[in-house]
Amino acid sequence: MGASAALRDDATLVSHAVTELARRTNFPVAFGGLEHNGAVHVSTVVGARTRSIEGLVVHAERGLGGRALVERRPRLALDYRTARTITHDYDRAILGEGIATLFAVPVLVRGDARGVLYCGSWAQAPLGEREARPAFDIAGELGTELRVRDEVDRRLASVTVGDEGMSAGAREEIRQSYAQLRSIAATVDDESVRRRLEELEGRLAALSGDAPPTSEGAGIHLSRRELDVLACAAVGATNGEIAASLHLRETTVKSYLASAMSKLDASTRHAAVARARRVGLLP
Repeated sequence: MGASAALRDDATLVSHAVTELARRTNFPVAFGGLEHNGAVHVSTVVGARTRSIEGLVVHAERGLGGRALVERRPRLALDYRTARTITHDYDRAILGEGIATLFAVPVLVRGDARGVLYCGSWAQAPLGEREARPAFDIAGELGTELRVRDEVDRRLASVTVGDEGMSAGAREEIRQSYAQLRSIAATVDDESVRRRLEELEGRLAALSGDAPPTSEGAGIHLSRRELDVLACAAVGATNGEIAASLHLRETTVKSYLASAMSKLDASTRHAAVARARRVGLLP
C-alpha cells in the first residue's frame, strides 16, 4: 500500500472509531488520531461546538493524550483545567472547546501505542467501568484492524509474481495469511469492522487465484463459519487447532467441516479444500 493510500485508510479507520465513540458513549465530544513521528495527529472530531480541536497535534508525554500514548494506558482528567498530573500545552484547544472532563484511551497494536481516542464533556462527568467500557472496546477494535492491516500489507509486500505466476512458497504464504485473517475476523463482533476485514480477505484471495471463479461453483454457498473452518483446514490445522483458533468446540468444528464437505460433494477435507479452491471459494 502506498503512503498516500495508507494515510487515507488511516483516516477512514479513525473516522469510524470516533463516530462510534460518539454513538456508544455518553460523552458529547469525541476525537482522535494515529501516531506519526512521535505525535498523535487528530484527524476526526465529532460533536464539538467549536473548531479549536481540529488539526491538533499531541506530542508524546505532553498533555493527557501524550501521557496515555507513552504510558500505554488510559488517562482521565475529571477537571481538566486544574489537573496537575499533566502538562497544559493544549489548553487553547481543549479549554477553547469548553471541555471540563477529558478521557484519553491509547490504541494498542501488539503492545505498542499507535494512536489515542478521546472522549470529552463540557461539564465534569464521573467515569466508571460502565461508562469507560465502550471506549476500551472501540480502541481495541481499531487496534485489531490496524494489526490485521499491517500483517496483510507485510505479507503482500513479500509476495512476488514472476512471468510464470506466483511461486509455491508465496502462494502458501497467502493461504496462511488468509486463514489467520479469517480467524481474527471470527472474534470480532462489530459488523462494520468485519465487513472491512472481509475486504482484506478478498485482496488476499484474489492474489493467489490462477483463474476467476468458474460456473462450477455457482450453486455452492458455504456459510461464514464453514468457510472459516475450511480455510484453517486448508493450511493443515487439526480440528483441535481450528477449534482453539475460532473459539469453537471441536465437535462444532467437525460439524461445520462435514457440512462444507457435503456442499462441495467431497469425501475428505483435502478434496473439499481442492474443490473450494477450484471454484474460487478459497485462495
